[in-house]
Amino acid sequence: MSDKQSDPNQDKKQPKRLFNKRSTKKLTGYLVLGVVAMFGFGFALVPLYDVMCEALGINGKTNTVSAVQPQGMQPDYSRTVRVEFMSHIKPDMPWQFSPEVRVLEVHPGEVVQTNYIAKNLSGASLVGQAVPSVSPGMGATYFNKMECFCFNQQPLDGHKSAEMGLIFYIEPDIPESIHTLTLSYTLFNITSQVSGEASKPEVSTSTLNTLQSGSPKASTLASN
Repeated sequence: MSDKQSDPNQDKKQPKRLFNKRSTKKLTGYLVLGVVAMFGFGFALVPLYDVMCEALGINGKTNTVSAVQPQGMQPDYSRTVRVEFMSHIKPDMPWQFSPEVRVLEVHPGEVVQTNYIAKNLSGASLVGQAVPSVSPGMGATYFNKMECFCFNQQPLDGHKSAEMGLIFYIEPDIPESIHTLTLSYTLFNITSQVSGEASKPEVSTSTLNTLQSGSPKASTLASN
């Protein structure tokens, strides 16, 4: 009989160490795959976002011409809809662009006026075009712009600022299930498209559809 006896505890520990090494290798592999997947997702994010917006009914298109307030329309003072204002600037546009107010509580049927503020940070005269969208998408049909800077090209000289006006109303028959609307504008640099002619007429509806793929309180206008 041999004097040397194997240690049962040692035999049990060895497989455990092997298991830990394998687990570490697997974990490292998963992390590498995760980094590669995130990198690839960054490239696919924009088209994927557009597809998701279309599928889920967000980023709804709004009217691209002036809406007319229906005669006799009365505000519904029994409820309010929260309207959130957002702005996005394309990377090639050296402007500051933001809403004068971030949030308003609006009665359906109430005509409201507010502004966006733009500042040209460059020394060159540039022409901008703002493209609006409303989410949720089903709420876009109830959001009507009577006047909007997005209906026209916006020329701005270097280092100059401008207020860009917006007058809108929400239709009184907007479903009660919609409590919040988010109005977002994306600002494009269209200087090259208009060949520097800042006074050129407004962008056509087809062009707009192609592109569309704490502060002073806003004033409320009296309804007729």
